[in-house]
Amino acid sequence: MSFDPGLSLRVRSDPMGFDCGDGVVGPVPEIRTLDAIRPSLLDPDCDGPEELYCIAMDVAMREDLPDLRARNLLFGVVTYQKGRLGREPVRSQGHIHAVSASCGASTCEVYEIWEGRACVYMQPFCADDAGECFAVYGEAGDVIIVPPGWVHATVNAAPDTAMTFGAWCVRDYGFEYAELRSRGGIAWFPVAEDGGLGWLRNGAYRAATLTEKKARDYRDFGLEPGVPIYRQYRADRARFSFVTDPTAFSRLWENYRP
Repeated sequence: MSFDPGLSLRVRSDPMGFDCGDGVVGPVPEIRTLDAIRPSLLDPDCDGPEELYCIAMDVAMREDLPDLRARNLLFGVVTYQKGRLGREPVRSQGHIHAVSASCGASTCEVYEIWEGRACVYMQPFCADDAGECFAVYGEAGDVIIVPPGWVHATVNAAPDTAMTFGAWCVRDYGFEYAELRSRGGIAWFPVAEDGGLGWLRNGAYRAATLTEKKARDYRDFGLEPGVPIYRQYRADRARFSFVTDPTAFSRLWENYRP
């Protein structure tokens, strides 16, 4: 990978998966398929790779597991296939983080791009007016944070190559899909174009604006640019408390802009 993730891990492409190195443990990865996300695509009948991405949740250094479980903190790793889904690049269908019983709130997610080019799309509302939507582009080493309660989807922004990232989330995570699926997906569909992405408005939303931007640093969240987020956790195990208890850090989410 182009960026050292801070723990010993190797990504496989054929078949998609992960090999854990010394001291690292993780579950058997799960595969997400094209058929599972068709209702949320620009063209639900499109052709594309059958297997879109591979995800392994609860990857960690074995010695860290007791602390991670006590904090209700979870580290996941995901690798995306190259290719296109009709006019769209390989992407996820999108979801909202459900309210977690552990904190009584929807929770955020902290992405760190390891390989390829990613776009984390996010919109504040799943309503007639989706609000100001964002397409945030990240490359190896960039961090992108999705705030609690926002719709978000992850897009392979360079569809001729694979894309891999790691992410912090709450351990008792859950997803809400119903309202998003009722609108046929996110408010803006990504379209693969030469040299980048274009965006098409989803007519199921009455209003939505789109701001495209590069990933920023998150010093306001206490994060160190260029240092792997897993290594930052090991240096300060309370650093990602805003993930597991977002209401205790309400100031971070006021007027939030990714």
